[in-house]
Formats: sequence, C-alpha cells, structure tokens
Amino acid sequence: MDEALLAAYRATEYRVRLARGGWAVIHVDQPLPVELHPLAQTLPWGFITAWNPRSELAPRATNRQAQHALLAHLRALPETMAIRPGVGVSGDGGWKEPSFWVVGPTAATLDPLARRFGQLGYVHGEGASPAQLRLTPAT
Repeated sequence: MDEALLAAYRATEYRVRLARGGWAVIHVDQPLPVELHPLAQTLPWGFITAWNPRSELAPRATNRQAQHALLAHLRALPETMAIRPGVGVSGDGGWKEPSFWVVGPTAATLDPLARRFGQLGYVHGEGASPAQLRLTPAT
C-alpha cells in the first residue's frame, strides 16, 4: 500500500450509528469513543466494509451486493455480539463508504473476511483500547 493511501486510511473518520441517533467517531490510534463502551465491553471489535475492493471505485450495485453478503457473514459468526451500521468518511469529506462496526470477532476472524471482500485494511480494537489500522495480511 502506498503512503498516500495509508495516510488516507489513517485520516478517515470511522463513524458508528448510535441506537438513539447520532454518531460515535472512531479515529485510528485513539481510544474507542465512550458511547461505544457499553457494547464493546472488553471484547474485540472491528470496523469493516465490502465497498470499493482494493480501494478502487466500484459500481454502487456491486458495492451494495457485496455489503449485503458481508453482513450475512458477520451475522453468521457465532462470536458476533453486536453489529451497528457505520460509514467511513475521508478526512476531507470527499468520499463515504457504508460500513459495519461489529463486536465479538477477532482480527483472526476478520482477516479472511477482509480478504474475501477485497479490503486492503480495516480498523479493529479490543474494548476501550485505541483503534488500530490493520492491513489485511496476504494469503
């Protein structure tokens, strides 16, 4: 991954929709927002999408189909405790990608899903700890 794309991932706002409205914003290398602590508890979590594989624009219909498939996979995982809708928003507000914040699956579980959906990376953490950018390991 080139430096510009890596910088874009780090500058992205990873927004999680709250049950009562509004958003909690996750930032790489910052602690999990307080509003998400009750759901995360001490569990692992991830912020992941199926949109725009390999960070290349894809048709809206293709992205939606992939996103629905990702949601089905996340729901089927026995360790999934919660899934909240989210959106990744570029630091300059130039693009948005619908996403999911999922509580329960570890990076070892999310890595294959990220690879399956062509994602170069995703954000993850454990409990209230700082969010980490995880580059998807090659197979």
